[in-house]
Amino acid sequence: MREDNFNLKSVLSAKIYIFANKLHIYTMANFTLTSETWERVKIKFLRKYSDLSKADLTFVLGQEDELVQQLMGLVKRDQAYIEFTILKALADSGGNRL
Repeated sequence: MREDNFNLKSVLSAKIYIFANKLHIYTMANFTLTSETWERVKIKFLRKYSDLSKADLTFVLGQEDELVQQLMGLVKRDQAYIEFTILKALADSGGNRL
């Protein structure tokens, strides 16, 4: 069994789950979305990932962590990339780029 070095503070505040026989540690999302901001972010995700549908991108207010996990699976990217992409979309809410 392989042992990895993890920051104990991160592990204690993280969700730990197993996916595809790999240990994943997921920390809390570092952003908050409203209905309005999610709609803008969702439009940008739909433009960037044309294979996604509106039904794929469902979001319940207050469940940002679940949203990040859902997006990680849909676009096959890690947590850092998903959060960076969302924060970038929020920073440039009027633009068309993601």
